[in-house]
Amino acid sequence: MKFLDIKTDFAFKKVFGSAESKDLLISFLNSVIEFDNQQTITDLTIVDPYSIPLLKGMKDTFVDVKAELSDNTRVIIEMQVLNHEGLEKRILYNAAKNYSIQLKKGDAYHLLNPVIALTITDFTLFKNTNELINRFKLLEKKRFIEYSDDIELIFIELPKFNKTEPELTSIQDKWLYFIKNAGSLDYIPKNLNQELEKAFNIANEANLSEEELELQHKKRDWIYIQKSSIELATKTGLEQGLQQGLEQGLEQGEWNVKIKIIENAYRMGLPMQTIIALTGLDEEKITSLLPQKL
Repeated sequence: MKFLDIKTDFAFKKVFGSAESKDLLISFLNSVIEFDNQQTITDLTIVDPYSIPLLKGMKDTFVDVKAELSDNTRVIIEMQVLNHEGLEKRILYNAAKNYSIQLKKGDAYHLLNPVIALTITDFTLFKNTNELINRFKLLEKKRFIEYSDDIELIFIELPKFNKTEPELTSIQDKWLYFIKNAGSLDYIPKNLNQELEKAFNIANEANLSEEELELQHKKRDWIYIQKSSIELATKTGLEQGLQQGLEQGLEQGEWNVKIKIIENAYRMGLPMQTIIALTGLDEEKITSLLPQKL
């Protein structure tokens, strides 16, 4: 038994953005979003549901699933597999754009509905905290007074989720385990609820068409190539940086030695020709250095 890698855009949208996925998406969102007064999502509409032709492009490193809750709150769920410059600004921009486009010309501002941008990353985004889920809202800096809860950003970093199958206790644990590990499993874990079992069945490659399998394999290979390219570029950059730093360090060290020779030779009263021979510098350079050091 083989399952899709849910971290790829194709699989993520097939599981959570299909027409038959509403109950899965409700269960997942209720497990990771904290609503006031312990409210839960009871119904939603999936916007722009999964469709094979829309996923043929290989250039995107993310896909979003959009849903509208029964209270008209808009939720954007994004699976991001590769980090890139400007990522956090793009996420904020998308949230603000989805907030502002609700109004048509002449509409009143009170008609705006809240937007929740939920981003799942396959890399560590916030290195200064061990928190698995980080939530952001508009707050006053000193007293943390809430300005508005109309835009909320939620980040889930999969590398920080390290629970094994026997350690899965909550529905949140099971969903995150599914998203992170389904692609490497060859069986359906035990003690799952109805929604998780359904998610595994949707992700089961045996239930996919040939076209869907081809798209999944192409996308998975494309992501692997992109990750490998980034790792190689990073490694090469570090090696070049170390080599450049070493060369600069040696050059600086040699320069410091020459300055020290000039200082000592000047104090000892050695003739200029001797200092030139010792340092390899011309008289003009040596003279220019003397006022700086002595």
